[in-house]
Amino acid sequence: MEYPAGGFPRQRSLVERMIGAAMLDVSVYEEVEHDLTATSQAAIVVGIVAVCGAIGSWGHGGKGIIGAVIAAFLSWLIMSALTYFIGTKLFAGRADMGEMLRTLGFAQAPGVIAIVGFVPFLGRLVVFAVAIWQLVTAVVAIRQALDFDTGKAIATALISWIVVWAVIAAIGVFILGSALAIGALAG
Repeated sequence: MEYPAGGFPRQRSLVERMIGAAMLDVSVYEEVEHDLTATSQAAIVVGIVAVCGAIGSWGHGGKGIIGAVIAAFLSWLIMSALTYFIGTKLFAGRADMGEMLRTLGFAQAPGVIAIVGFVPFLGRLVVFAVAIWQLVTAVVAIRQALDFDTGKAIATALISWIVVWAVIAAIGVFILGSALAIGALAG
């Protein structure tokens, strides 16, 4: 954190925080972790990234902007809750739900680059690279929020992602099974 004349820290702007989070600046994650007013900024980051991703998926069968924003907010809330639960209960990390929301929200900052996803060939490569970048920023966010080592942060992230994908797969199987059952009864 920067200290101007007078010795009091200067709060970074939303854009400065997004850039710092994307560049893995640990001080930004610490700043947003402890800034109780940064939850709304984290939500803004999630929304901006969702819109950029929706624009970038144009022509690739995306959800549209409204669907992307709804999905982004739901996944942010679910991942934050899961990460909080796993990190505090399984690995004895110390955080609250607000800290998880703030740090994981800002960890999505590299996603603004996904706006170029609609560019043939190059766009898909950029979106893939951004996804990897976001995994790394999420690990840093988890490590800083839960105040433990990188190994535990990686384990927390992996377990959370596995649980989310298992739930998504189970929902998909349920929906497919229901559709097949309805089709069999109707046919």
